[in-house]
Amino acid sequence: MFDKQVAYKRNIAKHLYFAGELSCADLSTLTGKSVPLTARLLGELVNEGTVVEKGYALSTGGRRPQMYSLRPDLMYMVSVAMDQLITRIALLDMHNNYIGEVQKVELPLANNPDALQQLALHLTQFIAQAGVPTDKIIGVGIGMPGFVDVVKGVNHSFLNNGQVSLVTYLESEINLPVVIDNDSSLVALAEHKLGTAKDRQNVMVLSIGWGIGLGMVLNGALFRGHNGFAGEFSHIPIFMNNKMCSCGKSGCLETETSLVVVAERAVEGLKSGRVSMLQGLTLDDMEATSNAIMEAALKGDRFAIELFSETAYNIGRGVATLIHLLNPELIVLSGRGSVAGKLWMAPLQQAINEHCIPKIAEDTEIKISTIGYQAEIIGAAALVMEHYDTLSLGKGKTAGNHQAV
Repeated sequence: MFDKQVAYKRNIAKHLYFAGELSCADLSTLTGKSVPLTARLLGELVNEGTVVEKGYALSTGGRRPQMYSLRPDLMYMVSVAMDQLITRIALLDMHNNYIGEVQKVELPLANNPDALQQLALHLTQFIAQAGVPTDKIIGVGIGMPGFVDVVKGVNHSFLNNGQVSLVTYLESEINLPVVIDNDSSLVALAEHKLGTAKDRQNVMVLSIGWGIGLGMVLNGALFRGHNGFAGEFSHIPIFMNNKMCSCGKSGCLETETSLVVVAERAVEGLKSGRVSMLQGLTLDDMEATSNAIMEAALKGDRFAIELFSETAYNIGRGVATLIHLLNPELIVLSGRGSVAGKLWMAPLQQAINEHCIPKIAEDTEIKISTIGYQAEIIGAAALVMEHYDTLSLGKGKTAGNHQAV
């Protein structure tokens, strides 16, 4: 009975986290529990200091309901956003505010047999220096590139640990619950729950970075496919360019659209004499180079704009395929590359106009993410809260107090 009550309270906390504020009636509907039970549990959570009353909702003609919210400093999540080159680690509160600075470390994943051990070390150091008690950290959410089996806890592309669960290894190293998922899925989770795609039913979220990730929201839920590997948009074979892709095939979308390609073309163009405010670019620091190109494009540099226009058009060719297959209501451009903002829009729309049947594409919106490069960090925190009602029950956390609800 005790564990059941704890699970109910955690379910309430989870819904409050994603919604921000809810009434008792809202929570009763979302949790599937009666209003009297929900009201009693809310009263207990208020008395414990877990939930705070936020005043009454705006009048809709009847009695205004009391609104409730989680206390922001109630608990914290460690959020880890990994890509092939850079790992970012952050501590977030219940309102997704950053506590302290985001730690950024160079952690190349390809051809790095020690990557998992290095990740564990960085996490251990970050948690030790976080400045909050460990028992107020409810878990660690990690987004990572590659073929991630969330059931077995294995990444088949990077962070090789044999067939031993990455989750089991990391939990033993840092002594906190760990949940993992593919980076593109977490970007989509963040956009769907807390970002530009909130409350939408059928959405394609493109994460523009060193590849072109895809997270799919179908019928209001994140779609991962049979084994969790759905959405490998980068590896759709579109081009007859004989260019080798990171997956080992040739002609993939990624070979003409990633920020790596933009950087390579920029360096080649400058060497051939293109006039640009860009100078001294190298491929040794891919992040700095891609950021410099985006900044130059936003300042109106013609060469930089051309680079993004060509890339956006090629992304649009892939998007046209998505529209024909899935008929989404919304396509969100998110991730690292979304910083380039409206520069993506016109050439991407041009490709859709050229390659899509107009009737199928006419009701599909395209939007730039409002959370952008922060989406994976927010998504990793949201992943912890998605699992919160079952995450650490029976793993040593004291349930029923404000630290673990």
